[in-house]
This record gives sequence, structure tokens and C-alpha cells, in this order.
Amino acid sequence: MAEQIPDHDTVPYWKAKSLEELSPEEWERLCDGCGRCCLNKLEDWDTGEIAWTNVACQLLDGEACRCRQYETRHEVVPDCVGLTPEAVRTLTWLPPSCAYRLVAEGRDLYWWHHLVSGDRDTVHQAGVSVRGRTVSEVGMELEDYEDHLVDWPGEDPGGVDATEETAKWSVWKK
Repeated sequence: MAEQIPDHDTVPYWKAKSLEELSPEEWERLCDGCGRCCLNKLEDWDTGEIAWTNVACQLLDGEACRCRQYETRHEVVPDCVGLTPEAVRTLTWLPPSCAYRLVAEGRDLYWWHHLVSGDRDTVHQAGVSVRGRTVSEVGMELEDYEDHLVDWPGEDPGGVDATEETAKWSVWKK
């Protein structure tokens, strides 16, 4: 489904407003649909270093890159981290390409973002999304997450040794 491409004579809302000024509809439209925030991340308790995995939240539809139960996700997954303007500015694990992060940093959206390209599929065509590259967390033990460390575009998992003891990692979820 194509999005309306912004009129180039006007300033797009994501450039004209801060995150706090966005309406709920504008906030939701800003999501690029990559699905990366819905993956489990490992955080080293000693260093705070984040390691990215391809282990998806039980609610993530890995093909659509959307939450299957978005409206009730916090009830189904109590440790789901909701994004707010404050959270966007403090969470260290948001992808560098995340539209919320880019706007918070005063940067522009990438060419593949649907609000720029006019097409929600360009995030997938550009290879930025998790489409087809995830495994479900359902039935997976925490110690097995280390077997699923990945490099996503624009991120370095910090050279984490997958043989390190799992006990020193905590799990982040969206």
C-alpha cells in the first residue's frame, strides 16, 4: 500500500515537529516497519554492551514485520518496552536507522522510509528489515540466545564472544 508522498513545497511533519509534538497518528506513521526493535537483545551486565540477535518476540510477525497484537502487547508481553520520546532518547539499542531515533537526533529519514519513498515495501527491498531473518523466542532457552547473535545493517554487536557465560547477559525486549 503506497503512502502519500509529501508535497515538496511544505516541510514534512517529521522535520517540522519534535517527537513530543507529534500526534498519535503521526507517531505511529513514523515507524519504518523494520521490526528490529521487536528482537531480543542481550546486554552485558558488566559493560552495558548490547548484542543483537535474530530472536523475535513471540508477537512479531516475521514476514510483515509487525506486532500481531499491537494494542494489547504490554498485557501479553509485560516486559515489552514501549517507545516514547523520552525512551527514544535514552534507549541504547534502537537501530541507528530507526526513524524515531533519526528525528530525535535532528537527522532526516532514509530514502527507503515509506514517508520518503511512498511505499511501505522499500524498507524490505533495501534489506533493512528483519523480514524472513528471525526465529521465534517461543520455547527457546535464554542460554540459546547466544547462538543467534547477528550483525544488522549499521550495527556492530561489539565482537561479543558467543561462548561467554549467558548469566552475565540480560534480555531486552520491545
